[in-house]
Amino acid sequence: MRLSRSDIQWLAVIAFTLICIMLKPYTSLLAAFPAGWQLSLSDWLNVAMRSFLDAFGGVFYQAFRTFSWLLGFPVRWVRELLQWVPWSIIIALVTFAAYYARGWRLALFALLSMLYMLVIGYWQESMNSLALVALSVPLAVLLGFLLGSLGFLSRRIERLLMPVLDLLQTVPAFAYLIPIIILFGFGPVVGLIASILYAVAPMVRNTILGLRAVPAEIIESGLMSGATQLQLFFQVRVPSALKQLLLGINQTTMAAFTMVIIASIIGGTDDIGWEVLSTIRKALFGESLLAGLVIALMAMIMDRITAGLADRSSGADLQGRSLLARHSILLLALGTASVLWIASLVIAPLASFPEAWVWSPAKWLNDAVAWLVLNWRVGIETIKTVAFFYLMLPMKIGLAQTVSPYSWGFEFTTWHAAAFAGLALAAAVALWRVVSSSVAVAFVLLALIYGFGILNLPWPAVFAVACLLAWQTGGSRLTVGVLAGLGFLLVAGLWQEAMLSVYLCGIAVLICVVVGGLIGVAAAQSDRVSRLVRPINDTLQTMPLFVLLIPAVMFFKLGDFTAVIAIVLYAIVPMIRYTEHGLRSVPSGVVEAAQSMGTTSTQMLFQVKLPQALPVVMLGLNQTVLYGISMLVITALVGTSDLGQRVYIGLGDGDFGVGMVAGLGMAFLAMIADRIIQAAARARQRALGLPEEAAL
Repeated sequence: MRLSRSDIQWLAVIAFTLICIMLKPYTSLLAAFPAGWQLSLSDWLNVAMRSFLDAFGGVFYQAFRTFSWLLGFPVRWVRELLQWVPWSIIIALVTFAAYYARGWRLALFALLSMLYMLVIGYWQESMNSLALVALSVPLAVLLGFLLGSLGFLSRRIERLLMPVLDLLQTVPAFAYLIPIIILFGFGPVVGLIASILYAVAPMVRNTILGLRAVPAEIIESGLMSGATQLQLFFQVRVPSALKQLLLGINQTTMAAFTMVIIASIIGGTDDIGWEVLSTIRKALFGESLLAGLVIALMAMIMDRITAGLADRSSGADLQGRSLLARHSILLLALGTASVLWIASLVIAPLASFPEAWVWSPAKWLNDAVAWLVLNWRVGIETIKTVAFFYLMLPMKIGLAQTVSPYSWGFEFTTWHAAAFAGLALAAAVALWRVVSSSVAVAFVLLALIYGFGILNLPWPAVFAVACLLAWQTGGSRLTVGVLAGLGFLLVAGLWQEAMLSVYLCGIAVLICVVVGGLIGVAAAQSDRVSRLVRPINDTLQTMPLFVLLIPAVMFFKLGDFTAVIAIVLYAIVPMIRYTEHGLRSVPSGVVEAAQSMGTTSTQMLFQVKLPQALPVVMLGLNQTVLYGISMLVITALVGTSDLGQRVYIGLGDGDFGVGMVAGLGMAFLAMIADRIIQAAARARQRALGLPEEAAL
């Protein structure tokens, strides 16, 4: 068994980790980073904010409040317009838009979804939320296109934009709500601004990507035609990049929908987000689920319509047709809206849906949950107890502190520790021989965490593992970035909270990889499974994060286990989707070559498709990690004590420094994971001879 340089490096790091663990009881420096070396970053930020407000508060306060007052007019106008237009016309227009984008199936889905909002009694709240999205998306798209165009034209501007976009997408929105509230006050306009800040990043990235991907021959044709630089940009580059720009609009729309509830927290208006929040506070599972489903349905409708418009952006299906034929759906939609308008003047229910026709199954849902909790209590408690004592607690504090007569039924002794070490070593050697050295190293690291607990690992050992991983995947530049991110957590005094965040996200991601990977493989192998899984994925990804907490709390009460369940529900979707997409995207030539060699279906999956799909699957893992970290602020509501809790405390106390420092800590964790996984995915692509754009 020959050792490579990489294997020797990992053996050295593992040996260093064991030495640190053995020396930890005798050296305070290994037990905890010295308090005297830590910096009061939160106090510095609060002082800076107060100094800024003292120096420029009057001018900026008046300017921002004036800006907020001006934005208040379109917010009110759009809301009043959507409330004034009869519901029948809005439903008809949305249905025609869905038909134009994707055909009769999407049109039927849109029709039924809009009728659900109406019949369930949330039409007014839905229109108020739609008004927020209808304003935030165009503004975010316009701002994102302008910034993306500047980034395309100037590499220097792009280098300035990228870290800002990373922070906007990784720092929890709760963290930067405090300065927004200070500058703009409370109200719907503040929610609009928060939505724009959160939703602008996808448009910027897609604009740069789309403009940069325009083929050189198209640009040369434009230059040969005598186009000026301005004409070349707007009449050649932008039309050629239209599909990518529409995909950016799609992602911006989805990002805006995710901010609906957070906007409601600071806006306090009568929209669907506020309805979800108020019913959650009252622990009304049925009502919160029904209201949350409204947001999910609205998001799915907008997602399908914008994605369909992106697919139709070439206009190839309309070439050669007359003007009337090209606009037949638009004319039919306008004609139907006109007929409904006239009819609504005569038939009152077409203008205003009668209260007597509203129907809600919320009570049945509440009764069903209560019945399940009452009758399945033993099974629920068994699942929670087994998962907590046999997986979560050892990963958190280690076997020695977990195993006891109360939890495992016996006392943990030296013989048990020796047996665990021997079994772990034997399993690692077997994995090294049968699978690969990288799998064996990953197993040893997991065994160390399970044996000693992530909170008990000395911080130099964590640094060594993270930096070696960064060095081997991305080189010196990535290693410096990882050192800076971890160093920030140390000097800011957030190490313990950061390790708790890694513990919660690590367990949730592990579950997502196993369960989501299996579901993704099944969906790739079967079209029926794929059709079954897709609406479930859509619902989980568009359902407000707060709503996902409700069933977890109802069944499992407060605590870390409930937090992990909520993270899994939200973060499992990318793992399923990317696994399925990666397996379905394996080149047909590779599959046919393997079939000609007589491979079985099992060999085809494990020896052909999965290795080829691994770069795409790793991007799914990347998104799963980022989703898990973003969920930590929400899980703080169930009693976790990680970085998410610090962010939430900062918002609750109005402490800008505490919230922002903890938010930056979460952002650094997210960016470290993102950069390492992306670097590993690119390395795998190069090893397979695939272009790095293959996974986009």
